[in-house]
Amino acid sequence: MTGWQLDADTRNERDLQLDMELEGTFPASDPLKVTRIPLRHIVPIQKQGIAPPAHGRPREESQGKRAMSRKIAAERVRLKRAYEPPASEDGTRILIDRLWPRGVKKANAAIDEWMKEIAPSTKLRKWFGHDPERWPEFRHRYRLEIQEHPAEFRRLRELARKRPVTLVYSAHDVAHNDAVVLKDLLLNGE
Repeated sequence: MTGWQLDADTRNERDLQLDMELEGTFPASDPLKVTRIPLRHIVPIQKQGIAPPAHGRPREESQGKRAMSRKIAAERVRLKRAYEPPASEDGTRILIDRLWPRGVKKANAAIDEWMKEIAPSTKLRKWFGHDPERWPEFRHRYRLEIQEHPAEFRRLRELARKRPVTLVYSAHDVAHNDAVVLKDLLLNGE
């Protein structure tokens, strides 16, 4: 396979740039406002279809069979609202919210682990307010926050590689929440 493909960092920059095209969406007084970075770098794909190693990553993670074995299968990561009953196919149930879901008894939730550290910060959660118009910017900001907790993210990836996991969240909006972002990061190996 030959051609050109964007590296992961450049792809994220491009996504942010496209998301931010709507001028005036975020006021200048917003304390969490992120500065746009222009898109400039494109990385060629090698003939085998394997992208060159990204800066700062161990070489073996980006090489052939090892990279493939490190990828998490989509069926290994499920999303489920905390208000839905647990099921046997859920595997390891991990609550990924900073706050315990209202009205849910701990005994009924069947949560195996509560990863508060990997949840969006209180400041980011309040800023987002589950406003779909802020979704693209929320995704970007949450990804940056996850990078501040590499050990927790690595642990979550290892759990998902070994057995099915269900990311449990309490948001009403099933399409615009932190679990969606986290699942995407887990499956895409970012």
